[in-house]
Amino acid sequence: MIETSRLRIRPLSYDQLLKYIQNDQSLERELQLNDSTRTISPELKEALEQTILPNVARPGHNYLYSTLWTIIDRAKNQMVADLCFVGEPDQNGQIEIGFGTYEAHQGHGYMTEAVGGMVKWAKAQPGVKCIYAETAEDNFASMSVLQKNGFVHLNKVDGMCSWRLE
Repeated sequence: MIETSRLRIRPLSYDQLLKYIQNDQSLERELQLNDSTRTISPELKEALEQTILPNVARPGHNYLYSTLWTIIDRAKNQMVADLCFVGEPDQNGQIEIGFGTYEAHQGHGYMTEAVGGMVKWAKAQPGVKCIYAETAEDNFASMSVLQKNGFVHLNKVDGMCSWRLE
């Protein structure tokens, strides 16, 4: 678990991911949290079922680079956002980060703080040399999170902006 001034960032186990997908507050009960306001988009559900769960279950694999990390507001004792890495470091030591804040909690700086905490954690991991991210060209909130955490804009292709942090 990673802690920042306001947040706890916790990686979810395989069984916890199954509860996350159920979206029936069973995960919140297990983690002893207040009910959350999260919804699961069809895209996230597909990613969880098709990619995240199989990668977390894969033997000999460091699940911390494949699982969903839940972001918990410590004062509210409530899940407010999620983030993940898209696999272990590649041959160049690069990992990719993705993130999203639940709609009811947007605009409070949670993701800027959480990405900062995850960047600090990732930099301390063996084999990680840089962190990559992509945003839609009109996703100004995500662009701001990345800029505030020191990411540099690389390019824009087909409506997607690429970012990198050494």
